[in-house]
Amino acid sequence: MKSTGQLERKLGLFPVTNIVVANVIGAGIFTTTGYLMGYLGNAELMLILWVVGGLVALCGALSYSELGANFPEAGGEYTFISKLFHPLPGFLSGWLSLIVGFSAPIAASAIGFSKYFIWAFPQIQIINPDVMSKLLAIFIILTFTSIHYRGIIFGTKIQNGLTILKVVLVVGLIVAGFTVGQGSFDHLTGHAFFSGEFKGWKPIGLSFLFIMFAYTGWNAATYIGSEIKNPVKTIPRSLLISTGVIVVLYFLLNLFFVYAIPPDKMINEPEIGGLAAGLAFGKTAEAVISLLISFALFSSLSSMIIIGPRVYYSMAKQGYFFQFAGKTHARFGVPSASVLLQGSLAIVMVLSGTFEQILIYMGFSLGIFPIIAVLGVIKLRSSGKSILKMPGYPYVQLIFITAGILMLVLSFLERPTESSIAILTVFTGIPFYYWFKRQRR
Repeated sequence: MKSTGQLERKLGLFPVTNIVVANVIGAGIFTTTGYLMGYLGNAELMLILWVVGGLVALCGALSYSELGANFPEAGGEYTFISKLFHPLPGFLSGWLSLIVGFSAPIAASAIGFSKYFIWAFPQIQIINPDVMSKLLAIFIILTFTSIHYRGIIFGTKIQNGLTILKVVLVVGLIVAGFTVGQGSFDHLTGHAFFSGEFKGWKPIGLSFLFIMFAYTGWNAATYIGSEIKNPVKTIPRSLLISTGVIVVLYFLLNLFFVYAIPPDKMINEPEIGGLAAGLAFGKTAEAVISLLISFALFSSLSSMIIIGPRVYYSMAKQGYFFQFAGKTHARFGVPSASVLLQGSLAIVMVLSGTFEQILIYMGFSLGIFPIIAVLGVIKLRSSGKSILKMPGYPYVQLIFITAGILMLVLSFLERPTESSIAILTVFTGIPFYYWFKRQRR
Protein backbone atom coordinates (compact mmCIF):
# COMPACT_ATOMS: atom_id res chain seq x y z
CA MET A 1 0.00 0.00 0.00
CA LYS A 2 1.42 3.33 -1.02
CA SER A 3 1.79 6.05 1.59
CA THR A 4 -0.31 9.23 1.30
CA GLY A 5 2.49 11.32 2.79
CA GLN A 6 0.46 11.80 6.00
CA LEU A 7 0.44 9.82 9.25
CA GLU A 8 -2.67 7.63 9.50
CA ARG A 9 -4.88 6.90 12.54
CA LYS A 10 -4.33 3.16 13.10
CA LEU A 11 -3.66 2.76 16.84
CA GLY A 12 -6.27 1.88 19.47
CA LEU A 13 -6.17 1.92 23.29
CA PHE A 14 -4.17 -1.29 23.82
CA PRO A 15 -1.16 -0.50 21.58
CA VAL A 16 -1.09 3.14 22.72
CA THR A 17 -1.15 2.13 26.40
CA ASN A 18 1.57 -0.43 25.64
CA ILE A 19 3.72 2.25 24.06
CA VAL A 20 3.34 4.50 27.11
CA VAL A 21 4.16 1.68 29.56
CA ALA A 22 7.11 0.58 27.44
CA ASN A 23 8.39 4.12 27.14
CA VAL A 24 8.34 4.63 30.93
CA ILE A 25 9.56 1.30 32.34
CA GLY A 26 13.11 1.29 31.07
CA ALA A 27 16.65 2.12 32.05
CA GLY A 28 15.50 4.51 34.82
CA ILE A 29 13.89 2.02 37.18
CA PHE A 30 16.58 -0.63 36.65
CA THR A 31 19.61 1.65 37.01
CA THR A 32 18.89 4.71 39.21
CA THR A 33 18.08 3.27 42.66
CA GLY A 34 21.74 2.69 43.52
CA TYR A 35 22.59 6.30 42.67
CA LEU A 36 19.65 7.49 44.79
CA MET A 37 20.94 5.60 47.81
CA GLY A 38 24.34 7.18 47.23
CA TYR A 39 22.81 10.67 47.28
CA LEU A 40 20.28 10.14 50.10
CA GLY A 41 21.66 7.37 52.32
CA ASN A 42 18.11 6.69 53.49
CA ALA A 43 15.90 3.93 52.07
CA GLU A 44 12.67 5.24 53.62
CA LEU A 45 13.19 8.71 52.16
CA MET A 46 13.98 7.18 48.79
CA LEU A 47 10.72 5.20 48.76
CA ILE A 48 8.75 8.31 49.76
CA LEU A 49 10.33 10.21 46.84
CA TRP A 50 9.29 7.42 44.43
CA VAL A 51 5.67 7.82 45.58
CA VAL A 52 5.86 11.63 45.33
CA GLY A 53 7.34 11.30 41.84
CA GLY A 54 4.45 9.04 40.86
CA LEU A 55 1.89 11.56 42.11
CA VAL A 56 3.61 14.34 40.15
CA ALA A 57 3.59 12.12 37.04
CA LEU A 58 -0.15 11.53 37.54
CA CYS A 59 -0.67 15.31 37.75
CA GLY A 60 1.22 15.59 34.48
CA ALA A 61 -0.85 12.81 32.91
CA LEU A 62 -4.09 14.57 33.85
CA SER A 63 -2.80 17.81 32.32
CA TYR A 64 -1.51 16.18 29.13
CA SER A 65 -4.78 14.25 28.75
CA GLU A 66 -6.55 17.58 28.37
CA LEU A 67 -3.89 18.96 26.03
CA GLY A 68 -3.80 15.79 23.92
CA ALA A 69 -7.58 15.74 23.52
CA ASN A 70 -7.57 19.39 22.40
CA PHE A 71 -4.59 18.97 20.06
CA PRO A 72 -4.67 15.34 18.82
CA GLU A 73 -1.61 15.70 16.59
CA ALA A 74 1.93 14.36 16.50
CA GLY A 75 4.53 16.33 18.43
CA GLY A 76 3.71 16.43 22.16
CA GLU A 77 5.12 19.54 23.85
CA TYR A 78 6.19 20.97 20.51
CA THR A 79 2.57 21.11 19.33
CA PHE A 80 1.09 22.26 22.66
CA ILE A 81 3.58 25.05 23.34
CA SER A 82 3.66 26.29 19.75
CA LYS A 83 -0.12 26.60 19.58
CA LEU A 84 -0.73 27.93 23.08
CA PHE A 85 2.25 30.26 23.48
CA HIS A 86 4.70 30.89 20.63
CA PRO A 87 6.52 28.86 17.94
CA LEU A 88 9.97 29.68 19.44
CA PRO A 89 9.60 27.86 22.79
CA GLY A 90 7.67 25.16 20.92
CA PHE A 91 10.57 24.74 18.52
CA LEU A 92 13.06 24.64 21.40
CA SER A 93 11.10 21.82 23.03
CA GLY A 94 11.22 19.90 19.75
CA TRP A 95 14.91 20.72 19.37
CA LEU A 96 15.52 19.33 22.84
CA SER A 97 13.44 16.26 21.97
CA LEU A 98 15.77 15.54 19.08
CA ILE A 99 19.02 15.96 20.98
CA VAL A 100 18.00 14.87 24.48
CA GLY A 101 14.36 13.87 24.78
CA PHE A 102 14.63 10.70 22.72
CA SER A 103 18.17 10.23 21.44
CA ALA A 104 19.69 10.33 24.93
CA PRO A 105 17.13 7.97 26.56
CA ILE A 106 17.57 5.58 23.64
CA ALA A 107 21.30 5.67 24.32
CA ALA A 108 20.70 5.17 28.08
CA SER A 109 18.40 2.19 27.48
CA ALA A 110 20.90 0.66 25.07
CA ILE A 111 23.73 1.11 27.58
CA GLY A 112 21.49 -0.30 30.32
CA PHE A 113 20.85 -3.35 28.13
CA SER A 114 24.55 -3.87 27.48
CA LYS A 115 25.45 -3.56 31.19
CA TYR A 116 22.85 -6.12 32.24
CA PHE A 117 23.75 -8.43 29.36
CA ILE A 118 27.42 -8.35 30.33
CA TRP A 119 26.42 -8.83 34.00
CA ALA A 120 24.59 -12.02 32.93
CA PHE A 121 27.42 -13.21 30.65
CA PRO A 122 30.71 -11.76 31.97
CA GLN A 123 32.67 -14.22 29.82
CA ILE A 124 31.83 -12.22 26.67
CA GLN A 125 34.12 -9.39 27.79
CA ILE A 126 36.86 -10.18 25.33
CA ILE A 127 37.83 -6.51 25.18
CA ASN A 128 37.70 -3.51 27.55
CA PRO A 129 34.30 -3.61 29.40
CA ASP A 130 33.41 0.01 28.52
CA VAL A 131 34.20 -0.54 24.85
CA MET A 132 32.25 -3.82 24.84
CA SER A 133 29.27 -2.12 26.48
CA LYS A 134 29.21 0.67 23.91
CA LEU A 135 29.55 -1.70 20.95
CA LEU A 136 26.60 -3.77 22.17
CA ALA A 137 24.56 -0.61 22.72
CA ILE A 138 25.25 0.63 19.18
CA PHE A 139 24.29 -2.77 17.73
CA ILE A 140 20.92 -2.69 19.53
CA ILE A 141 20.17 0.87 18.38
CA LEU A 142 20.88 -0.10 14.76
CA THR A 143 18.68 -3.21 15.07
CA PHE A 144 15.60 -1.43 16.40
CA THR A 145 16.04 1.55 14.11
CA SER A 146 15.84 -0.95 11.23
CA ILE A 147 12.70 -2.57 12.70
CA HIS A 148 10.79 0.69 13.07
CA TYR A 149 11.91 1.89 9.68
CA ARG A 150 9.56 -0.76 8.30
CA GLY A 151 6.28 0.77 9.54
CA ILE A 152 4.14 1.52 12.59
CA ILE A 153 2.02 -1.68 12.47
CA PHE A 154 5.02 -3.99 12.08
CA GLY A 155 6.84 -2.09 14.84
CA THR A 156 3.92 -2.05 17.29
CA LYS A 157 3.39 -5.82 16.96
CA ILE A 158 6.94 -6.32 18.19
CA GLN A 159 6.40 -3.53 20.73
CA ASN A 160 3.31 -5.20 22.21
CA GLY A 161 5.17 -8.47 22.76
CA LEU A 162 8.16 -6.75 24.37
CA THR A 163 5.94 -4.71 26.70
CA ILE A 164 3.98 -7.76 27.88
CA LEU A 165 7.31 -9.54 28.54
CA LYS A 166 8.54 -6.56 30.54
CA VAL A 167 5.41 -6.23 32.69
CA VAL A 168 5.39 -9.99 33.38
CA LEU A 169 9.06 -9.78 34.40
CA VAL A 170 8.50 -6.86 36.77
CA VAL A 171 5.38 -8.39 38.37
CA GLY A 172 7.08 -11.79 38.62
CA LEU A 173 10.17 -10.29 40.23
CA ILE A 174 8.04 -8.45 42.82
CA VAL A 175 5.86 -11.48 43.69
CA ALA A 176 8.74 -13.97 43.82
CA GLY A 177 10.92 -11.53 45.72
CA PHE A 178 8.49 -11.16 48.63
CA THR A 179 7.29 -14.79 48.69
CA VAL A 180 10.38 -16.97 48.12
CA GLY A 181 13.26 -14.47 47.94
CA GLN A 182 15.81 -13.89 50.71
CA GLY A 183 15.84 -10.45 52.31
CA SER A 184 14.84 -8.35 55.28
CA PHE A 185 12.66 -5.33 55.94
CA ASP A 186 15.24 -4.33 58.55
CA HIS A 187 17.09 -2.73 55.61
CA LEU A 188 14.52 0.06 55.83
CA THR A 189 15.71 1.15 59.28
CA GLY A 190 18.92 2.42 60.82
CA HIS A 191 19.64 5.29 58.42
CA ALA A 192 20.35 8.94 59.06
CA PHE A 193 17.19 11.06 59.09
CA PHE A 194 16.73 14.06 56.85
CA SER A 195 17.97 17.13 58.73
CA GLY A 196 15.87 19.74 56.93
CA GLU A 197 18.85 22.04 56.35
CA PHE A 198 19.31 23.55 52.88
CA LYS A 199 22.34 21.38 52.09
CA GLY A 200 20.11 18.34 52.66
CA TRP A 201 17.58 19.54 50.07
CA LYS A 202 20.08 19.65 47.19
CA PRO A 203 20.64 15.87 46.99
CA ILE A 204 16.88 15.43 47.36
CA GLY A 205 16.40 17.65 44.30
CA LEU A 206 18.97 15.65 42.33
CA SER A 207 17.39 12.37 43.47
CA PHE A 208 13.97 13.60 42.42
CA LEU A 209 15.41 14.47 39.01
CA PHE A 210 16.55 10.83 38.62
CA ILE A 211 13.12 9.62 39.74
CA MET A 212 11.27 11.86 37.28
CA PHE A 213 13.63 10.63 34.57
CA ALA A 214 12.52 7.09 35.47
CA TYR A 215 8.89 8.25 35.07
CA THR A 216 9.67 10.03 31.79
CA GLY A 217 7.34 8.82 29.08
CA TRP A 218 4.04 9.16 30.98
CA ASN A 219 3.18 11.68 28.23
CA ALA A 220 4.16 9.40 25.33
CA ALA A 221 0.69 9.07 23.80
CA THR A 222 0.62 12.78 22.97
CA TYR A 223 3.63 12.39 20.67
CA ILE A 224 1.77 10.05 18.32
CA GLY A 225 -1.61 11.81 18.41
CA SER A 226 -1.85 11.84 14.61
CA GLU A 227 -1.84 8.03 14.52
CA ILE A 228 -4.37 7.36 17.33
CA LYS A 229 -7.96 6.38 16.62
CA ASN A 230 -10.58 8.40 18.56
CA PRO A 231 -7.86 10.49 20.26
CA VAL A 232 -10.23 12.48 22.54
CA LYS A 233 -11.03 9.26 24.44
CA THR A 234 -7.95 7.13 23.76
CA ILE A 235 -5.24 9.62 24.78
CA PRO A 236 -6.60 10.36 28.30
CA ARG A 237 -7.41 6.71 28.99
CA SER A 238 -4.00 5.46 27.86
CA LEU A 239 -2.14 8.11 29.89
CA LEU A 240 -4.06 7.56 33.13
CA ILE A 241 -4.17 3.74 32.96
CA SER A 242 -0.48 3.40 32.16
CA THR A 243 0.73 6.00 34.68
CA GLY A 244 -1.37 4.50 37.49
CA VAL A 245 -0.02 1.00 36.82
CA ILE A 246 3.55 2.27 36.65
CA VAL A 247 3.37 4.15 39.98
CA VAL A 248 2.33 0.95 41.78
CA LEU A 249 4.95 -1.20 40.03
CA TYR A 250 7.75 1.29 40.70
CA PHE A 251 7.03 1.49 44.42
CA LEU A 252 6.82 -2.29 44.84
CA LEU A 253 9.92 -2.92 42.73
CA ASN A 254 11.99 -0.43 44.74
CA LEU A 255 10.65 -1.95 47.96
CA PHE A 256 11.92 -5.32 46.72
CA PHE A 257 15.35 -3.81 45.96
CA VAL A 258 15.54 -2.46 49.51
CA TYR A 259 14.26 -5.76 50.95
CA ALA A 260 16.85 -7.81 49.05
CA ILE A 261 19.96 -5.61 49.24
CA PRO A 262 21.70 -4.25 52.37
CA PRO A 263 21.86 -0.43 52.09
CA ASP A 264 25.67 -0.26 51.93
CA LYS A 265 25.70 -2.61 48.90
CA MET A 266 23.11 -0.53 47.01
CA ILE A 267 25.14 2.68 46.90
CA ASN A 268 26.05 3.75 43.33
CA GLU A 269 25.25 0.28 41.92
CA PRO A 270 23.85 0.69 38.37
CA GLU A 271 22.85 -2.99 37.84
CA ILE A 272 20.54 -2.86 40.85
CA GLY A 273 18.07 -5.42 39.47
CA GLY A 274 20.72 -8.04 38.85
CA LEU A 275 22.24 -7.51 42.30
CA ALA A 276 18.82 -7.83 43.99
CA ALA A 277 18.06 -11.03 42.08
CA GLY A 278 21.41 -12.56 43.03
CA LEU A 279 20.99 -11.83 46.74
CA ALA A 280 17.33 -12.89 46.80
CA PHE A 281 17.44 -16.03 44.64
CA GLY A 282 21.09 -17.03 44.14
CA LYS A 283 23.73 -16.73 41.44
CA THR A 284 21.90 -18.74 38.78
CA ALA A 285 18.79 -16.60 39.12
CA GLU A 286 20.97 -13.49 39.03
CA ALA A 287 22.24 -14.39 35.56
CA VAL A 288 18.80 -15.37 34.26
CA ILE A 289 17.01 -12.30 35.62
CA SER A 290 19.79 -9.96 34.49
CA LEU A 291 19.38 -11.40 31.00
CA LEU A 292 15.60 -10.90 31.16
CA ILE A 293 16.03 -7.30 32.35
CA SER A 294 18.43 -6.62 29.50
CA PHE A 295 15.81 -7.82 27.01
CA ALA A 296 13.05 -5.95 28.85
CA LEU A 297 14.96 -2.73 28.17
CA PHE A 298 14.38 -3.40 24.46
CA SER A 299 10.75 -2.41 24.99
CA SER A 300 11.62 1.06 26.28
CA LEU A 301 14.22 1.66 23.61
CA SER A 302 11.83 0.43 20.92
CA SER A 303 8.97 2.71 22.02
CA MET A 304 11.20 5.81 21.97
CA ILE A 305 12.40 4.97 18.47
CA ILE A 306 8.71 4.92 17.45
CA ILE A 307 7.75 8.17 19.20
CA GLY A 308 10.68 10.55 18.62
CA PRO A 309 10.57 10.80 14.81
CA ARG A 310 6.91 11.92 14.99
CA VAL A 311 8.05 15.09 16.74
CA TYR A 312 10.59 15.94 14.04
CA TYR A 313 8.01 15.04 11.38
CA SER A 314 5.52 17.50 12.90
CA MET A 315 8.16 20.26 13.11
CA ALA A 316 9.21 19.75 9.49
CA LYS A 317 5.60 19.76 8.28
CA GLN A 318 5.20 23.22 9.81
CA GLY A 319 8.44 24.49 8.30
CA TYR A 320 10.50 24.53 11.50
CA PHE A 321 12.86 21.69 10.70
CA PHE A 322 14.74 20.19 7.78
CA GLN A 323 12.32 19.30 4.99
CA PHE A 324 13.55 15.73 4.69
CA ALA A 325 12.24 15.01 8.23
CA GLY A 326 8.67 15.71 7.08
CA LYS A 327 8.64 13.05 4.36
CA THR A 328 7.21 9.57 4.84
CA HIS A 329 8.55 6.41 3.25
CA ALA A 330 6.74 5.56 0.00
CA ARG A 331 6.21 1.95 1.06
CA PHE A 332 6.29 1.83 4.87
CA GLY A 333 4.48 5.14 5.61
CA VAL A 334 6.84 6.21 8.43
CA PRO A 335 8.99 9.37 8.72
CA SER A 336 11.97 7.29 7.67
CA ALA A 337 14.59 10.06 7.48
CA SER A 338 13.68 11.17 11.01
CA VAL A 339 14.04 7.57 12.21
CA LEU A 340 17.56 7.38 10.78
CA LEU A 341 18.53 10.83 12.11
CA GLN A 342 17.44 9.90 15.62
CA GLY A 343 19.32 6.59 15.51
CA SER A 344 22.50 8.38 14.45
CA LEU A 345 22.25 10.90 17.31
CA ALA A 346 21.62 8.10 19.82
CA ILE A 347 24.83 6.41 18.70
CA VAL A 348 26.72 9.69 19.22
CA MET A 349 25.27 9.85 22.75
CA VAL A 350 26.47 6.31 23.49
CA LEU A 351 30.01 7.33 22.56
CA SER A 352 30.09 10.43 24.78
CA GLY A 353 30.02 10.82 28.58
CA THR A 354 29.58 8.43 31.48
CA PHE A 355 26.27 6.76 32.23
CA GLU A 356 25.61 8.92 35.31
CA GLN A 357 26.46 12.15 33.46
CA ILE A 358 24.09 11.23 30.64
CA LEU A 359 21.31 10.58 33.18
CA ILE A 360 21.74 13.95 34.94
CA TYR A 361 22.03 15.90 31.69
CA MET A 362 19.00 14.13 30.30
CA GLY A 363 16.89 14.42 33.45
CA PHE A 364 17.47 18.16 33.78
CA SER A 365 16.76 18.79 30.10
CA LEU A 366 13.54 16.79 30.12
CA GLY A 367 12.22 18.68 33.14
CA ILE A 368 12.07 22.10 31.47
CA PHE A 369 9.37 22.11 28.79
CA PRO A 370 6.69 19.94 30.47
CA ILE A 371 6.36 22.81 32.98
CA ILE A 372 5.55 25.22 30.14
CA ALA A 373 3.17 22.72 28.53
CA VAL A 374 1.23 22.25 31.78
CA LEU A 375 1.01 26.05 32.09
CA GLY A 376 -0.76 25.79 28.74
CA VAL A 377 -3.68 24.00 30.43
CA ILE A 378 -4.26 27.12 32.54
CA LYS A 379 -4.18 29.29 29.42
CA LEU A 380 -6.51 26.89 27.58
CA ARG A 381 -9.03 26.92 30.42
CA SER A 382 -8.84 30.72 30.71
CA SER A 383 -9.72 31.03 27.03
CA GLY A 384 -12.79 28.81 27.50
CA LYS A 385 -11.80 26.67 24.48
CA SER A 386 -10.97 23.36 26.16
CA ILE A 387 -13.07 20.54 24.67
CA LEU A 388 -12.16 18.09 27.46
CA LYS A 389 -11.88 19.29 31.06
CA MET A 390 -10.04 16.82 33.28
CA PRO A 391 -10.64 16.85 37.06
CA GLY A 392 -8.37 18.54 39.60
CA TYR A 393 -7.90 21.88 37.86
CA PRO A 394 -5.98 24.03 38.80
CA TYR A 395 -4.45 22.13 41.74
CA VAL A 396 -2.87 19.30 39.73
CA GLN A 397 -1.24 21.86 37.42
CA LEU A 398 0.12 23.89 40.36
CA ILE A 399 1.53 20.75 42.01
CA PHE A 400 3.27 19.69 38.80
CA ILE A 401 4.69 23.16 38.05
CA THR A 402 5.92 23.76 41.63
CA ALA A 403 7.55 20.32 41.88
CA GLY A 404 9.21 20.76 38.49
CA ILE A 405 10.69 24.17 39.30
CA LEU A 406 12.01 23.04 42.71
CA MET A 407 13.58 19.97 41.13
CA LEU A 408 15.41 22.02 38.50
CA VAL A 409 16.68 24.64 40.95
CA LEU A 410 17.96 22.12 43.51
CA SER A 411 19.51 19.91 40.83
CA PHE A 412 21.32 22.90 39.33
CA LEU A 413 22.77 23.80 42.74
CA GLU A 414 23.91 20.20 43.32
CA ARG A 415 25.29 19.45 39.80
CA PRO A 416 25.82 22.79 38.01
CA THR A 417 28.03 21.45 35.21
CA GLU A 418 25.60 18.93 33.70
CA SER A 419 22.66 21.28 34.34
CA SER A 420 24.42 24.18 32.59
CA ILE A 421 25.17 21.99 29.56
CA ALA A 422 21.47 21.11 29.41
CA ILE A 423 20.50 24.80 29.47
CA LEU A 424 23.08 25.60 26.78
CA THR A 425 21.64 22.81 24.64
CA VAL A 426 18.29 24.61 24.73
CA PHE A 427 19.84 27.93 23.69
CA THR A 428 21.71 26.36 20.76
CA GLY A 429 18.30 25.89 19.15
CA ILE A 430 17.54 29.64 18.97
CA PRO A 431 19.65 30.44 15.87
CA PHE A 432 18.28 27.32 14.15
CA TYR A 433 14.73 28.51 14.84
CA TYR A 434 15.32 31.85 13.13
CA TRP A 435 17.12 30.18 10.25
CA PHE A 436 14.17 27.80 9.69
CA LYS A 437 11.78 30.71 10.06
CA ARG A 438 13.59 32.64 7.35
CA GLN A 439 13.63 29.57 5.09
CA ARG A 440 9.92 29.09 5.74
CA ARG A 441 9.18 32.57 4.45
